[in-house]
Amino acid sequence: MSSSNVSYTLRYFDTIGFAESSRMLLTAAGVEWTEEHPEWPQEKPNQPHGRLPVLVEKSTDGSPDFVICESTNIERYLARTYGFLPADLKQAALQEQIRDLMSDVGNLVTGYVQIKNEEDKAEFFAKFEGLLETLIKAQTKLLKDNGNTGRMFGDKLSYADIIAYGLYMNMLVSLVKFKADIVDFIKPKLTPEVVKLISTVETDPLVVKHKSRGGSLVTVVSA
Repeated sequence: MSSSNVSYTLRYFDTIGFAESSRMLLTAAGVEWTEEHPEWPQEKPNQPHGRLPVLVEKSTDGSPDFVICESTNIERYLARTYGFLPADLKQAALQEQIRDLMSDVGNLVTGYVQIKNEEDKAEFFAKFEGLLETLIKAQTKLLKDNGNTGRMFGDKLSYADIIAYGLYMNMLVSLVKFKADIVDFIKPKLTPEVVKLISTVETDPLVVKHKSRGGSLVTVVSA
């Protein structure tokens, strides 16, 4: 698919959340795209599955709009369309399995902020800590095995790299409003390899023009 005959609209809330990685993928792809912030919950019935994010692909050839939802589905569609996931199924599966681990960590973050009972929060946070350590260990191994270049796979920006950056942005920036000491909790767990990954993604020419609502993540992990 040529990027010259399509444009995109990404619908989401005006926050980092589950759409940050899709924003980065659209920017890295160099395609024309805009973002809409639907009135909520008024627009809920008008969205597929009644959820956000939603991606609308518009073509100049008169084809009907292509509309999809669910954050990881949108990510994978964009990653495959624009080459951030390899065509080889086995190589793609290696990236998708680390993405699924990142999804599990992200879901625990979401669950934590929705819990009101402090005892339940403590139990949930213990699960989060254990899975976060598993993720950092897995990412560090991938980074070392790939020559410690700041990339988990190959020598170019990948789907897995972008998702990792988006997850750490959510944990280290968005989560602060719900747990003030989260940065001090996570930072000591980050290995030098993961910190280099964050810097490599943020300064990659394909995404450097992406202006995250969270500002510079490199500044957060380096402070």
